[in-house]
Amino acid sequence: MNNLALDPFKVAQVSDWESASHAMNLNDKTHTNLIKAYRLFKRMMDYPDMMSQMRAVFLEALEKESNTSRDTVRHQALRILKRSGSDDPDESAIHEIIDVLIDFRFSTSFSPAKIESHINFARKQAQFSRLVHVINQEGATYGKIKKELLRFCDIPEGEIYIPSCEAEGARVGLINYFISCQVPFNSVAKQHITIRDIGEIARSIVRTNRRPGKIGGKSAGMVLAHKILVPRLEKRDPELEKYIRIPESWCINTGVFSDFIARNKLYHLHAQKYKAPENIEKDYGKMSDIFKKATFSCEVMEKFRTLLVQIGEHPIVLRSSSLLENNFKVALPGKYDSVFLANQGDIDTRLKEFVTGLKKVHMSTSGPAPLIYRKDNNLLDFDEKMSVLVQKVVGRQFGKYFFPFVSGVGHSYSSYSWTPQINKNEGLMRLVMGLGTRAVDRVGEDCPRMVHLGNLKLRPETTADKIEKYSQKIVDVLNLETGKIESKSFIALMSEIDHPDLFFAASENQYGNISTPVFKDNTISINRSCITFDNLLSKTCLPKLMTKVLKKLDQAYGCPVDVEFVWDGDHLFIVQCKPLATAKTCNENADISEDMYKGLLFFKNGRVVSAGSLRDLEYLVYVNPEMYESLSSSEDKKEISRVVSRINRKMAGKPYALFGPGRWGSCDADFGVGVGYADINNASVIGEVGSGLNDSICEVSYGTHFFTDLLESGIMHVSFAPGEKDCFFQDRVILNSQNHLASFVPDDTSWESVVHLIHIPSCLNGMKLQIVQDSRQQKGIGFFC
Repeated sequence: MNNLALDPFKVAQVSDWESASHAMNLNDKTHTNLIKAYRLFKRMMDYPDMMSQMRAVFLEALEKESNTSRDTVRHQALRILKRSGSDDPDESAIHEIIDVLIDFRFSTSFSPAKIESHINFARKQAQFSRLVHVINQEGATYGKIKKELLRFCDIPEGEIYIPSCEAEGARVGLINYFISCQVPFNSVAKQHITIRDIGEIARSIVRTNRRPGKIGGKSAGMVLAHKILVPRLEKRDPELEKYIRIPESWCINTGVFSDFIARNKLYHLHAQKYKAPENIEKDYGKMSDIFKKATFSCEVMEKFRTLLVQIGEHPIVLRSSSLLENNFKVALPGKYDSVFLANQGDIDTRLKEFVTGLKKVHMSTSGPAPLIYRKDNNLLDFDEKMSVLVQKVVGRQFGKYFFPFVSGVGHSYSSYSWTPQINKNEGLMRLVMGLGTRAVDRVGEDCPRMVHLGNLKLRPETTADKIEKYSQKIVDVLNLETGKIESKSFIALMSEIDHPDLFFAASENQYGNISTPVFKDNTISINRSCITFDNLLSKTCLPKLMTKVLKKLDQAYGCPVDVEFVWDGDHLFIVQCKPLATAKTCNENADISEDMYKGLLFFKNGRVVSAGSLRDLEYLVYVNPEMYESLSSSEDKKEISRVVSRINRKMAGKPYALFGPGRWGSCDADFGVGVGYADINNASVIGEVGSGLNDSICEVSYGTHFFTDLLESGIMHVSFAPGEKDCFFQDRVILNSQNHLASFVPDDTSWESVVHLIHIPSCLNGMKLQIVQDSRQQKGIGFFC
């Protein structure tokens, strides 16, 4: 090789290329190689300060590809210099030749795409070092960390990645800064959420420049679930990649909440959590006026406006995402408000409604339910802050209505097994048509479809009449004209609109037989139809998909999971994911035999979710179903809820059982006593008694927020309907005993005909209430002894 060939970059600049080629006796292959080397050098000159870092990457790649080490390149450089007459070259000359050889060999050994990938890898390494430095720099600002993070993410991803052992520390630091500081969550998240994923999250965050903040638990759980199912760096499952989505989302981080509190001098709200329950409730009723007058800064308001312009006139939901929500130990299910907005009209109107909804979510941090829940779980001293997840509502518009086809809850482990054929580890779904409010709340007489994923044909109901009776009858939709959620009769709604997926939801009751349409063009008689989802389960991939989703998330989390989802337009949208709540105390089966009790039988039941035993309960509070149903007004029924709440406060520290009609926690007072967590948190057991026309209220609402409260708090659940096989309930012993209501709540004696409170040992010669439930046998008993 002559002297000119030592520097191919000079060769490439010779004006008379043909003459130079002839003089150097260069062939076509050499031409091509020189051009490759020149193009590489030009690309490297885009980043002149990174030459040495790029060559280190090039050399590492050459070593893997052809066992070319720096020593072999150095020896070759020395031979070249010796042939050119340099017997004792200095180090600078040696390094110059080494650089030329590395560039030349690398440019001729790899394709242009791989060359670009290696250059970008060198850039990523350099930027990664700067990012790690700023993450670990004491006093580094939110803006500075985000700036370095986005600089890293702006570099093309390529095919070469920062080694996971190096990236893990940065992932943890960024997750702690932007997402969550919950250690159990982070130990899972660091394995699945990449630096680029966090960059995408950072771009979608609405924040104030004055304060840092995090996106909160609900947002974090949704993102983590999506990255587990559709990972960025690992091999993807083609089926999951095809169907799995998350709603288009943005996050107003906790810094905006902190800034709002400081700007409006609402520091006194921090003391709310330490007040007595009755004072918390009283003060909360006055807060709406305070929050109505409170304002956000001009900076934040402008960001809200920009966000709404970006979203456009599409329905949105403002979902609470506090720091404690969806925690691995406690999830605060349904404790904070979420607000649906039609988001229609001019930007000023939409902005006003947006701010009003946002304030409602923020205000809910001071509500009785979350504060009492936190007190019961020793979380009062935690500095809880609220982030708000802004999501486009998944669904389609039908005239003035907007709603998704199916919403649901999925559990990877099912505590509820209505038959011994059920394998609890195969998972369960709870499905409703329309908005997901009916999947997670106890509403009226509705009964969502319970689906055992291991055997889709198994269902709690066995006859056509019961299948129809225990089917969903009301669909929650968002009215775009009024901006309100409306509960529409399924039959009325389907008569008003033409839904293309009715075939997958409805079946007909024809002369005592449930008939499912065979073909999509079959005419369905709306007036005789009911929601079964039979075709959805048999003719779509949803069950198989949910089975795969739940198993994968369960495996990644290392524990059973609770997933909220939407199925619409042949896509499965993951809305929320958290560890599944399990009973704290009543979690063991207890064998039941006829001779295990010698006392007075109180009840027998055949629907068991909370397995285990409770011993020596001293007090029993009973809302008489017949008297409750005879109350003439909804306001009277709501007053019974308040009476129960006042009794519950007085029962703190006393082992007591609470029995009453229908669905405790129902949103409709006609179908159960409308209490919240704060109204029943001191009870040891909740008993739901069916009677009269409201037998359907005994449907087990497994999967709702209310039921999750019972599980997490260790409150046993008992459900039965007198008249059903192997079911017995004897309330005479209560009604014939002295009512001690006046001793606990003297101002509520006018309700003694409805609410009975007895001290069991005083009424029954020293006996106490014992309860034993066995979920394997689906049997439970209560007796006094």
